Amino acid sequence: MNINNFPVKIAGFGKCLPQTVITNFDLEKLVDTNDEWISTRSGIKERRIISGEETCSSLAAEAGKKALESANINAEEIDLIICATSISDNLYPSMACEVQKELDCVNAAAFDITAACTGLIYGLNIARSFIASGIYKKILLTSADAHSRFLNWEDRGTCVLFGDGAGAMVVTKSDTEENDILYLEMKADGTRGCELKIPLSGKNCPLVEPNTLKDSYVKMNGKEIYKFAINTVPESIKQAVTESGLTIDEIDYFILHQANIRIIESIANKLGINKEKFFVNLQKYGNTSAASIAIAMAEAIEEGFIKTPSTLVLSGFGAGLTWGTAVIRLRLK
Repeated sequence: MNINNFPVKIAGFGKCLPQTVITNFDLEKLVDTNDEWISTRSGIKERRIISGEETCSSLAAEAGKKALESANINAEEIDLIICATSISDNLYPSMACEVQKELDCVNAAAFDITAACTGLIYGLNIARSFIASGIYKKILLTSADAHSRFLNWEDRGTCVLFGDGAGAMVVTKSDTEENDILYLEMKADGTRGCELKIPLSGKNCPLVEPNTLKDSYVKMNGKEIYKFAINTVPESIKQAVTESGLTIDEIDYFILHQANIRIIESIANKLGINKEKFFVNLQKYGNTSAASIAIAMAEAIEEGFIKTPSTLVLSGFGAGLTWGTAVIRLRLK
């Protein structure tokens, strides 16, 4: 659905990664695996893991701070904070409220959303809608996950894939008539939610029934997630590009959820696109879930991979199952 009220600008980006690096060779000490096995199946060589005083919220706050600096916007100017996260530090207060506190965004409302690895796309759609309607003018959108706390470190099928991190974007009312978000769609299929989930552990009231605690670990059907991604994402991208009035050839860059190099290569092949248009950094960070697209965007800009002005596709997919695609124009100075 297109919204044609107040135009929207994507004004700044930021990222934050934990200091601790865990390589594939390190994981050989925990599970029956090796660097070749992990690299050939996922493209991942290392990942970052929170430790010490680091938290999911502290990563999000630092990424948000960098995004504000990038956009040249003061914290008190932000009137809404949206945090996309699968794994906040607490069930409540929300991570968005923690970010508000850390950054001193005293005038901002704050809430979290959960759409797993599609969280950045869902959050961007919400931010776009609020700004287009005139309810808010300057929104800080952060995305952060710390799966390391919810992995079974004896399961080589999952523990080798995930890393921790945070990314952020500042979305504002445009000071021109140009709209940076050309088209955006978000989708879900709850009937397939069992393919990727983390059960929430908790105790029932002993007056009702005996307590049985569940393991709060990532449980994933890797084969089904792979099939879902390579079949769903190309069609989502095609539709989004068509609805934006463009062709695939007119897209300068593609920033996909950084889950698996085989998935990204398969999507590129299905779309008939040169792989050089796809920014990839999963070899360094692994699957950072909700954070991956924002981290990739910030890093691609920092490294000069993305030149502006340019037209990009952002596409995410993950637990829910959820997926979504945005076509954006980037006009950063």
